[in-house]
Amino acid sequence: MAEKRDYYEVLGVERDAAEARISEAYRKLALKYHPDRNPGNEEAVVKFKEAAEAFEVLSHREKRARYDRFGHAGLEGGGAPQFHDVSDIFQAFGDIFGQGLFGDVFGRRGARVQRGEDIRCDVDLDLLEAARGAVKTVRFARHVACETCQGTGAKPGTRPEQCRYCGGRGRVVQQSGIFSLQTTCPACHGSGQTIHEPCTACRGSAYVQKKVTRKVDIPAGVDNQTRLRLQGEGEPSPAGGPPGDCYCFVHVAEHPLFHRRGQDLFCEVPIGYSQAALGATIDVPTLDGQEELRIPAGTQSGEAFVLKGRGMPDPRYRGRGNLIVQVSVEVPKTLSPEHEAALRRLAEIENTEVSPTRKGFFEKVKELFSAEPTHRRTKRDETETD
Repeated sequence: MAEKRDYYEVLGVERDAAEARISEAYRKLALKYHPDRNPGNEEAVVKFKEAAEAFEVLSHREKRARYDRFGHAGLEGGGAPQFHDVSDIFQAFGDIFGQGLFGDVFGRRGARVQRGEDIRCDVDLDLLEAARGAVKTVRFARHVACETCQGTGAKPGTRPEQCRYCGGRGRVVQQSGIFSLQTTCPACHGSGQTIHEPCTACRGSAYVQKKVTRKVDIPAGVDNQTRLRLQGEGEPSPAGGPPGDCYCFVHVAEHPLFHRRGQDLFCEVPIGYSQAALGATIDVPTLDGQEELRIPAGTQSGEAFVLKGRGMPDPRYRGRGNLIVQVSVEVPKTLSPEHEAALRRLAEIENTEVSPTRKGFFEKVKELFSAEPTHRRTKRDETETD
């Protein structure tokens, strides 16, 4: 398989080119290599597909950012364009620069059929489900063909009639040189038909709203706000074209122990003073259960330790992130007599001043100011002495 060319090179634009510049560059290449302008030229078809693929990525903000960072590898696993033949390109970009670009200018083969609208749904996960992957059930509402009128929009026993304004085409055309500008028919709103006796169940719309239940495969490693596409599960096309898609937005709940940053996990683990000073082996939580971690002697509060490969999996590549364990030295709020005695002995060894027992703060303040130091003398005392 030949190595793919750089998309910016394909369109002949700079890497910082604005969207308008990218669109204009693609428009010129699409006209130059269009199959109807190059009959029997397979090389032109290849270049036509190559230009469409480059435009599909660079005109999409998220895909362009991923491509700029990782190149073609960043589009693997769902981001790469899927154009199996020229008709896919017509369907994707048929009217992106004006209705006539791939329409009547080059014949009916390029005419774009309106696609149904996309819809969205939401799915909630906890961190473990996001880490391991899951199959979740989602529910959403979309329109389906009315059963009463069988999707015609007309009262049972009657039929829609062809629109007289557009002749059933659904569009009206204005010709300008080799280009033709198509607009939606104002009489039938693009359906090509008019209904004199509408169906009472759907009020002539031909569709009714219905709740749908679907299973969604959640890949391991998804992050919050990841968008999964359910192809063909969106709204039906009003003109008999393909249905839209349903985009499922993932929401990952906060975990009580782990904080996520990308594919890495962070966990704060408390340890005792003696463990920090002398060193210890402690059990720390991971996504796969508890794991031993060696704390060296002299560990400071806030010091971090990395457990490689114990973080979240990456849904696009193999491998996992890391688990970063940050220790904090825990100071007990209450002490047993034995514990207090041991700490006071330690303070003596370290020659460290500590508060006396059973003396409150205000008692210490009173003692401090009631006993005047001998080296402190006021200016009045010095005057009287002189």
